[in-house]
Amino acid sequence: MCGICGQYDSNGVDVEILHKMAEAIRHRGPDDDGFYVNGPIGLGNRRLSIIDLSGGKQPISNEDDTIWIVFNGEIYNYPALREMLVDAGHQFKTHTDTEVIIHLYEEYGVEAVKKLRGMFTFAIWDQNKQLLFIARDPLGQKHLYYSCQNDRFVFGSEVKCVLVDQSIKPELDTWAMHHAISLRCLPDEHVMFKNISKLPAGHFLTYQNQELHVECYWDQPFEPKLEESEADIIAQLRSLLLETVECHMLSDVPLGAFLSGGIDSSLIAAMMSEISDTPIKTFSIGVKEEDFSELPYARQVAEKYNTEHYEYIVEPNVVKSLPEMMWYMEEPVDPFAFGVYSVSKLASEHVKVVLGGDGGDEMFAGYDRYLGNQIVDYYCLLPRPLRKAVVEPMIGMLADDFSYNNRVQKLRWMVAMSETSDGERYAQSASFLRFGQSHKETLYSESLWKELGHQDAAEYLLRYFNSDVAQQSIDKMLYTDVKTRLADHLLTVGDRMTMAHSLEGRSPYVDQKLVEFVGRIPTNVKLKGRRLKHALREAARGYLPDTLIDRHKQGFSFPLAYWFRNELQGLTRDIFSESRLVEEGYFQKAAMLNLLDEHVQGTVDHNYRLWLLLNMELWYRMFIDGQSIDDLNGQLELRQSVPA
Repeated sequence: MCGICGQYDSNGVDVEILHKMAEAIRHRGPDDDGFYVNGPIGLGNRRLSIIDLSGGKQPISNEDDTIWIVFNGEIYNYPALREMLVDAGHQFKTHTDTEVIIHLYEEYGVEAVKKLRGMFTFAIWDQNKQLLFIARDPLGQKHLYYSCQNDRFVFGSEVKCVLVDQSIKPELDTWAMHHAISLRCLPDEHVMFKNISKLPAGHFLTYQNQELHVECYWDQPFEPKLEESEADIIAQLRSLLLETVECHMLSDVPLGAFLSGGIDSSLIAAMMSEISDTPIKTFSIGVKEEDFSELPYARQVAEKYNTEHYEYIVEPNVVKSLPEMMWYMEEPVDPFAFGVYSVSKLASEHVKVVLGGDGGDEMFAGYDRYLGNQIVDYYCLLPRPLRKAVVEPMIGMLADDFSYNNRVQKLRWMVAMSETSDGERYAQSASFLRFGQSHKETLYSESLWKELGHQDAAEYLLRYFNSDVAQQSIDKMLYTDVKTRLADHLLTVGDRMTMAHSLEGRSPYVDQKLVEFVGRIPTNVKLKGRRLKHALREAARGYLPDTLIDRHKQGFSFPLAYWFRNELQGLTRDIFSESRLVEEGYFQKAAMLNLLDEHVQGTVDHNYRLWLLLNMELWYRMFIDGQSIDDLNGQLELRQSVPA
């Protein structure tokens, strides 16, 4: 695991800037650094040593030093690829997976990326062709950001690498913000900054003769469907998942497992325990509020497999960590990130590599919304006059209870979604708890609404939902989630929050080989009747206690709804009252304060919206105004209504 960066400039590389770019991502690779500069090209690397600890220094070249590579990630099938390349006559200087990629490129050119099984971004410089070739793994576990202006191409594992280049002024991209506050992610090539792009998952780019070309090389297959019996499919799934976990345990340093208490991470930990000759290390976090904590279920698994188990209780002072987390995320910090940040900090004290359960819900249909469409269809069987005159007024009178799995919110969601169907329903549901068009019209300034009001961010999801890749409704939802929320939210959080602590996170559920198999599982085996994640639950049978397998999905969360009515109320009001986004003409102060007032009074649970606005304020102050982590921490400490 590493961080990479680089420049292409026909006028020559600014070596000082290149070194500063690498220094900006030291946390991604505290063990070593390395550089290659030759004419117009400069490559930089920060290394977190995982494989071939003594011989894996980057950049690495081919036999005659005409091709160079910097690499971030892990290639799980590299032993087999190396053997094949040796047989083909290639000579190796190291035992790294990095060197395998460069020899694979010699054999297959840009098509080499299709032969890799792993998580990665890499940049290859081909001196003879004067070609820069950069690729990102199929599911998007690793990231690559770049800017291409005035015949100058700059790239890095994080945006902060690119921002080191003083010619790139940090400016808010309002289109990206418009989508982020609705969709919980920054889709495809978009980031929060103007003139900076993200290489989408499953894509590669080439830069040659000052021309940039971006191409998709992988997409998830959903057809043809597997025709075996359900029992045979489950057996194949269990076998493939065990093999996937085993190859993800490839490491020359200690490793462990995140253990949330849910089925996804629990099954990974169980399979690791079966494979390992010694007890594995497991890491869990929780909160004091019992209806938000899954620690009791995590302990069941830890006790069953006699793991070396570590726990940490998160206190309601998470805002104290927000500026530092935001510096690593470079975008609004989702509440989910706090959990990953906290458990990563705990794990980093004991191991260097950790496996987790990211992607299980998106692969196997684990979210309530996959079932929710069916429930809305049942509701729509009621005569519309009855719904409008009786049922919906009654639901409208209910006050939010601010608890986990808020039932009043779910009823309101059902009512709102009953006005839509198919892809439109799915797309609108994505922004229901955040900022839909009606909320934005109130929040945005007149000029911003005029600029963006005609674009409903939710409709962006329809480009995937309505594509021909998936044919059935459940598969269409899963495919859309994989291409948006998984690649551009969940895996982004996982990468940034683990690497913040120089910890390598691995996600077996988003292994390409496994994902391709799961896509072809019939939808009635993924979602069987009203049973979410049926295929994975049955694959876990025998590994996990039945009580854990059969219980309703809970998921880890923080009680932000409570905190915004108590500990965070005063701080949030002060920040909104001095809003930089209001001063710069983006938002309206009255709308921001009204959301807070409604939440505090118990009228509507706005905790997701309040969190987004608080984050946008702090993000703007950090990355646009240039305030430091210490500056923001000082402001937050002064405004805390209750000391952390």
